[in-house]
Amino acid sequence: MTADTGFGTTATEHVREPLLRHLVGAILRRARLAQGRTLQEVSQAARMSTAYLSEVERGRKEASSEVLAAVCAALGIRLVDLVAEAHDALAASAEQQQRVRVLTSLRDRSPSSSRHVRSTTAVRSTTSDVVALAA
Repeated sequence: MTADTGFGTTATEHVREPLLRHLVGAILRRARLAQGRTLQEVSQAARMSTAYLSEVERGRKEASSEVLAAVCAALGIRLVDLVAEAHDALAASAEQQQRVRVLTSLRDRSPSSSRHVRSTTAVRSTTSDVVALAA
């Protein structure tokens, strides 16, 4: 989406939902580290390569439901709890995206101007909302 900045330039909105594979990988890694276990220990218990489990944890591989079930079993967690935690993270991200928009500013054509960004979308304001601008 492109918005007019009011300074003869436009700003492009970058709104990106997190990928499910990144969320799931981070949840699995946190669970493994909380147990004080190594990649090798968990991958052996899940009967997969250490390299593949590492890729799943880093969100580089989209794991099948069978792989996720095996890793969850190896970690002693329920698949439903993994999915619930991923759901909560996605829901929180969607809620935040409704409140905050990140804009990439473009310089005004005059050399003496500084960066200016103005969103044309209405932003609802509550006491819990935080708005941060960086130049």
